[in-house]
Amino acid sequence: MADGTLITRLTDEMATNARIIIQVGREMNIPNYGIVIALATAAQESTLRNLNYGDRDSVGLFQQRPSSGWGTPQQILDPRYATRAFFGGPGSPTPGNTRGLLDIAGWQNKSVAAAAQAVQISAFPDAYAKWEASAWNWLFELT
Repeated sequence: MADGTLITRLTDEMATNARIIIQVGREMNIPNYGIVIALATAAQESTLRNLNYGDRDSVGLFQQRPSSGWGTPQQILDPRYATRAFFGGPGSPTPGNTRGLLDIAGWQNKSVAAAAQAVQISAFPDAYAKWEASAWNWLFELT
């Protein structure tokens, strides 16, 4: 980019998973900003790869934990399920068990990092911010 911001190029696997996140977001009527938050979160958590391993019992695109109520490992390894769980709200497959993005009051007014952190509760709350420019680029590149 002209301002010196680096954009991460997508591999085929990353692009496939990014398209799924975008598609699920569109199906759930999530605004672009919410989809960018999801893309940045998955980029930080798994580099947009559907991992069957992670810290403790974390798995999938968003490194969600079965022990924290996100679903079974098999469910979380389904990118569509994991994305719906991340977004939460009325379309959540885990109502009452976890808080997705739509369940966070004022998420639209938070930074990408703050909104992602409110859902993920990560040990590295600021790490999501570095993916914002790439996430916006991917959203427009893949749609």
